[in-house]
Amino acid sequence: MSEPLRISKYLSECGILSRRAADDAIKSGRVLVNGQQALLGQKIDPSVDEVFFDGKKVEQSSKKIYIMMNKPVGYVTTLKDEKDRKCVKELLTGLKERVYPIGRLDIMSEGLLLFTNDGELANKIMHPKYNKQKVYELKVKGLVKNEIVEAMRKPFVMDGYSTMPAEVRKLESDDKSTTLEITIHEGRNREIRNMCEIVGLKIISLKRVSEDGLQLGDLKSGSWRYLTPSELKTLKKQ
Repeated sequence: MSEPLRISKYLSECGILSRRAADDAIKSGRVLVNGQQALLGQKIDPSVDEVFFDGKKVEQSSKKIYIMMNKPVGYVTTLKDEKDRKCVKELLTGLKERVYPIGRLDIMSEGLLLFTNDGELANKIMHPKYNKQKVYELKVKGLVKNEIVEAMRKPFVMDGYSTMPAEVRKLESDDKSTTLEITIHEGRNREIRNMCEIVGLKIISLKRVSEDGLQLGDLKSGSWRYLTPSELKTLKKQ
């Protein structure tokens, strides 16, 4: 017998879902263990128990996959959507292995999105305590005054939590629009959009261009590629 694992951790290690998404799938009844609906927090023995997700048997894979995508606007960061919206999974053409997205970009945001079947690395990247740096290019309506930029550099209180200060600088500006570069370290849900709402900025576009030292570069919108050995080393260094 092998060491018992929580089902959410097992699904993550198999490259099916992140732990958080796995918990949601278990609550929704999409996960079965030996033919019975799985329970939240339930532990299994991978060498004995059979786990099914959406009717397909889950099996561990020894091959670890690491991918970068330039996510377009209009796609949700999920593998399956209850509202039948376009999912990022549809863009992973030609990929046979199962991977899941590391973190999220909302449907109206674009840019760098990572995928893997390495559950341990994915959880490390997504957890706020590791302070993984993410850089965005934000285009907003009108001329942004310097006092607004200064205000965006200070902590914001969101859902009762004080965020870490962001790094903000102007890239381009005129009477019609302003482009800002914003660096955050936690990546909390809709953090930049909430910041803009608080200071009264109207967003035109939001694009993630860098994450933890990895650069989006000239990867075309809707395309994906495997990470290079040096990029993977950068991702795993902390």
